[in-house]
Amino acid sequence: MKITNVRLSVLESDQLVRDFQLIKLPGQERERWIHSSGLNGQSRRTSKRQHEFVMHVDTDDGVTGHCTAISEGVASITKLDVEQLRGLVIGENPLHREHLYQKLHQGTRWVYRSAGWAGAFDNCLWDIAGKVANLPVWALIGKVRESIPAYLNILGTTMEEAVEDAQGAVSDGFIATKDHFYHPFRENIIWLTAIRDAVGSSIDLMHDPVGIYTYDEAVIVGRSLEQLEYRWFEEPIPERSHNRLKQLTNELTIPIMANETLMFDVDISAQWMISGATDLIRYNARTGTTAGLKLAHMAELYGTNVEFNGTGGLWGLVHAHLLCSIQNTSYYEYFKGGWLDETGKSMGMTNPIIPKKGRISPPEGPGWGAEWDWERFKKATIDVWE
Repeated sequence: MKITNVRLSVLESDQLVRDFQLIKLPGQERERWIHSSGLNGQSRRTSKRQHEFVMHVDTDDGVTGHCTAISEGVASITKLDVEQLRGLVIGENPLHREHLYQKLHQGTRWVYRSAGWAGAFDNCLWDIAGKVANLPVWALIGKVRESIPAYLNILGTTMEEAVEDAQGAVSDGFIATKDHFYHPFRENIIWLTAIRDAVGSSIDLMHDPVGIYTYDEAVIVGRSLEQLEYRWFEEPIPERSHNRLKQLTNELTIPIMANETLMFDVDISAQWMISGATDLIRYNARTGTTAGLKLAHMAELYGTNVEFNGTGGLWGLVHAHLLCSIQNTSYYEYFKGGWLDETGKSMGMTNPIIPKKGRISPPEGPGWGAEWDWERFKKATIDVWE
């Protein structure tokens, strides 16, 4: 079995590209900049429709693996990336995933690409392997659970709106929520307390201020989170502040998760864990399933969890398989209204992951189990790189 081609479909989404505006966080002695949606829930939408990318890896046996690549607006993939990948993998056996992982991972520096650049390709190989074996990917890895709970990212431009959103999440069956409160730290503590008071002690809560705190502020907020029994403290300070993060993990008992902006580099993420600069590991399988499994198994041996960021590939399908096949993980991250997941429907994938009573589970079909309306897919396609 040999790889014969690597293609990329460019699709036009119903979503408009967001144009983030930066504003200064008020009430601060030092300048601190955030995007405006952190305070008022708004970001400008341009008139340009967002592009989505789907990679296809063809084989001489007629089996094709499919997976989304990173969406425009988060980062992007270029024609040169696809051409470079094609030149490195055509003629290779797609079932030799570890060989191809090592070739592309070690070769990243030598072909002048960014870490994790071949993640979509790796995910396509897993799709091929499942289709050849007529098994879902979760069966290839080995399932550890039938389903997993999701947490809802709550919203609110006022504390009352945020409380209402959290209460609504609980009513919808979610047993955990996460905020992205970007206010001055003392105001955030008031909001965090209000959320806990509103949902009670049985709901898991997580706080993600997206790195806005100083070290001293993070210690104060962290102490409050410990008293409020929050589950984790995500990105408390800028994630490249390696020494300060080590101090913070030693100072606080609440688990720190501190590698989201670094998670596409599996080696750096591993070093943050080994050195004690993070307690929990963040990962997104857009960087590839093979790398993610390596990191998850390493975290397990360190006695900690890998927690998955966002929907991952195929509008939730890739993460659904992995979350039900990895012991040391706890939640699927879900965004209100399914605005990330359900984009897949407009692209022609008819079974994106949507929580039911606060839980998600992977499909039973071979590979990633994606179900496609290919006519709709073709209608959304504006270009093909082949």
